[in-house]
Amino acid sequence: MKNKPILIIAGDPNSIFFEIFFKTLKTRTFKSPLILICSKKIIIDQMRLFDFKKKIISLEIENIHKKNFSNKTLNIIDIKLKTNFFKNLKKNFIKKYLNLSFDIAFKLISNGFTYKLLNGPINKKKFLNKKYFGVTEYISNNFKKKNIGMLIYNKELSACPLTTHLPLKDVSKSLTTKLLSKKIELIDFFFKKHLKRKAKIGVTGLNPHCESISKFNEDDSIIAPVIKNKIKKGINVSGPFSADTIFLKSNRKKFNVILGMYHDQVIGPLKTLFEYDAINVTMGLPILRVSPDHGPNIKMINKNKSNPLSLIRALEFLDNK
Repeated sequence: MKNKPILIIAGDPNSIFFEIFFKTLKTRTFKSPLILICSKKIIIDQMRLFDFKKKIISLEIENIHKKNFSNKTLNIIDIKLKTNFFKNLKKNFIKKYLNLSFDIAFKLISNGFTYKLLNGPINKKKFLNKKYFGVTEYISNNFKKKNIGMLIYNKELSACPLTTHLPLKDVSKSLTTKLLSKKIELIDFFFKKHLKRKAKIGVTGLNPHCESISKFNEDDSIIAPVIKNKIKKGINVSGPFSADTIFLKSNRKKFNVILGMYHDQVIGPLKTLFEYDAINVTMGLPILRVSPDHGPNIKMINKNKSNPLSLIRALEFLDNK
């Protein structure tokens, strides 16, 4: 059902989120009601800074199901903070603030309020403990889902890393037949269900040129057999391809998603191609969760020079679901 509200966790208070959010609202309108989870103190301060004017409506989660929402106002669930918060944007404050924001969102989702969730940029070092590689894993843990995937989505070409924020020295240890098999199936299912199109998956190799001087070659022993098996099951997948050439124009036009073995192997080239015209989507959840495909960008805070396109694309994606 379309036009369910979009829950927006403003994310790290020390980020460019409100700048790009205000820029988005000045240029775009949305059918789905937008519900912000943030500090009222922070948003008022940011509205003054960026000369953004809109009436604020504060919502209480206890009776939020009974409300009718309009995007002519800013609908917020206030995260109340101590008065010294602005002088102490330290790790413990930010972690507490973000945990409370996500707890509220998860509660509303579990009560059937919506299935659309967007979170703003988050500094993972200030929020997550060693249990989670990233926000994707943090959210997935709440829904008790292990077979999940990060999809950096652009309607022309998307990318999915088999492993996410994992040190390179650990990537080869994590590459297994089971993990690769599940990820290919997950991509195929997500494209059919949520994008209403058939995935055309190109898979990279792990090693340079898919070759190895070691006796054990992951490309021949793990990746190639899995691909062969999935082709037999009717999935449109091929590879392994050398990662240094798969993104060439003549090659990438054969696919609408490229599955790589590690984060920067595929996300770096995709960002080079599309810059801010891509979003981060989590596959495998019972909800739709997206975020802009960039971080807090601390160096650009309050400069009014940040590009809102990724946030625009993220909201457009949810607005049409």
